[in-house]
Amino acid sequence: MNYFSSDFKVGILGGGQLGKMLLAETRKFDIQTYILDPSDETPSQFGATKFFRGILMDFDTVYQFGKMVNLLTIEIENVNLDALDKLEEEGLPVYPSPKTLRLIQNKGRQKDFYVQNNIPTSPHQRFIDLNDLRKSLEKDELEFPFVWKCAQFGYDGNGVKICRSALDLVKLPDVECIAEQMVPFKNELAVIVARSVSGEVKTYPVVEMEFHPEANQVEYVICPARIEEKVAQKATEIALKVSEAFNHVGLLAVEMFQTEDDEILVNEVAPRPHNSGHYSIEASYTSQFENHLRAILDLPLGNTNSKVAGIMVNLVGEEGFSGQVVYENIEKIMAINGVTPHIYGKRETRPFRKMGHVTIVNENMDEARKIAEEVKNSIRVISGQSQ
Repeated sequence: MNYFSSDFKVGILGGGQLGKMLLAETRKFDIQTYILDPSDETPSQFGATKFFRGILMDFDTVYQFGKMVNLLTIEIENVNLDALDKLEEEGLPVYPSPKTLRLIQNKGRQKDFYVQNNIPTSPHQRFIDLNDLRKSLEKDELEFPFVWKCAQFGYDGNGVKICRSALDLVKLPDVECIAEQMVPFKNELAVIVARSVSGEVKTYPVVEMEFHPEANQVEYVICPARIEEKVAQKATEIALKVSEAFNHVGLLAVEMFQTEDDEILVNEVAPRPHNSGHYSIEASYTSQFENHLRAILDLPLGNTNSKVAGIMVNLVGEEGFSGQVVYENIEKIMAINGVTPHIYGKRETRPFRKMGHVTIVNENMDEARKIAEEVKNSIRVISGQSQ
């Protein structure tokens, strides 16, 4: 199949920052791209060959969009799977498949899947709603503390809360949810696995994630992770086991906990390019976005090794600011060697909204980490007016 400089059309469901960065690779190869997203201001609208506005959970919208393209992929999991089933039945290649997405889209089903496939994960319980969870607490079938997660539609730290007492339940939404046992851990790690249509598999190095204590969002992604080789090897082996069990095509980001006694527990997965792989644009021989494209088009996968140490700093909206975005001190960080900002193109900022990221590359990991701290303390994502 001639994908390059031809009439071949790749459809992407979702047009956020992941779509925008994926489009940079399709532009490099000159592949036609169609984007479907509900927002007129989505970051991907200008980079695609054609942009369509539509609801990703609407059957007819997704089905009709799929009829216009030669291959369909996603940059967000929350899409209409029945439409994808029908398109796949009619012969359209859909990667990852709706069967894989069904297992991942619902966090309760995802956790059950780990248990059924002997994949190490923290103990969990599923509940149909908040009332069901409260009854379980009253019967002493569940006890504090635990991690509450909504079963569907959570993102960027939304839909996750640590519950230490009944007071923490007060403002939770009344939706299907899970309660996970809290696990003491040393590190949060991630491994991205690329798997092509014909089954070629490659893994990126294990990365370490440092989280914002309040927003439950990643602040830094550090590659390679500062862990012992035997722990990195174990994490990679478990990520490969997870990838094989899901039988996905494209990328699978496997997020994990390294416990106090160096066991590895799978937290959750994302079947697409992921925040934990953004460093790869500058630091790797082949970025995660290029390898997602190679995988779904069944082209040879690229080298996943790093050229240099890479650290990613997430740029999120400052607390107390909402409105037209201003990137304060961006010129200051761009004057530092090895620093590359990625601005996602969202016009409006609000507290903790992901607005961009900055990659720091350096031969020396300690130096890269120091520069990352300087970047974090320098640049501020604010608006023209404070709240």
